[in-house]
Amino acid sequence: MNTLHAVHPQRWRETCDPFSLHYNYFQLNEVLGYPHAGNDVFYVRGLADNEEITAYIKVARQKGAAIDNEVNILGQLNGPVFPKVLDYDHEHGLFSVTADMPGLRLSVIAGDNKDLISLSYMEEYGEALGRLHKLKISAKPQVDRKFYHRPNEELLEKLNLPFLASFFGHKPMYDETVFCYGDFHYANVLWKDHHISAILDFELAGYGSRDFDIAWALFLRPGQKFLKTDEELERFLRGYQKYGDCNVEAVKYYMAQCYVHFLCFCDEKDYCEYVRNWLERSCRE
Repeated sequence: MNTLHAVHPQRWRETCDPFSLHYNYFQLNEVLGYPHAGNDVFYVRGLADNEEITAYIKVARQKGAAIDNEVNILGQLNGPVFPKVLDYDHEHGLFSVTADMPGLRLSVIAGDNKDLISLSYMEEYGEALGRLHKLKISAKPQVDRKFYHRPNEELLEKLNLPFLASFFGHKPMYDETVFCYGDFHYANVLWKDHHISAILDFELAGYGSRDFDIAWALFLRPGQKFLKTDEELERFLRGYQKYGDCNVEAVKYYMAQCYVHFLCFCDEKDYCEYVRNWLERSCRE
């Protein structure tokens, strides 16, 4: 969501008025942009501790926005890569204000990734998730999401993927519970000088499945130009395994699960073709 010099679109939908919010410690002076997000998010300039800064205001737009969960998590994390909470709606958990963070998304850095620039980033990418999974902090179990559930036979028939019924019939037997980031993927991780400079958006964090959290980081999103090769996945996992084990077969199982759910709403031809080829290659028994 952030960049070294953040540029965001002008208002692209109706939002709340950020000037109407009751701030405790932050003074809003100017809205600079409107990042695309599920909640209402504003890139702004204002005052914090009498210093002019840029920041992000996030306002709950939907049920389950979990802004209070993110504030709780960030309050327990120490380190330069975690955004500082500047202000928060203590009474209702309606909004938060977090400091702007430096860096670029890997999607911007890699571009079309024809030369596999991404390879040199994958090990640190995996290390970062491995370190997060080792944290012992106070957090609730993750809120349930459809992606956490294997697709049923009716859905597989509808998507013309009946061969996956037997694959999904063998759910991983052992699933270690750890502190999970919940949304670890390229849009929420920023890089500067070839190192991770920020990890953003902790609304979905909590205790849950280690191997699903890894799979969520590894499966390809529409439009993404990296993490398409086995070598990239292997380097990510090599970095991750510096901090802990994982069940590679379980990770593959959950990647397939995510891919099927994404096929339900994505109509990008090239992406759907990639996903179907991946499922045929990786999951046919």
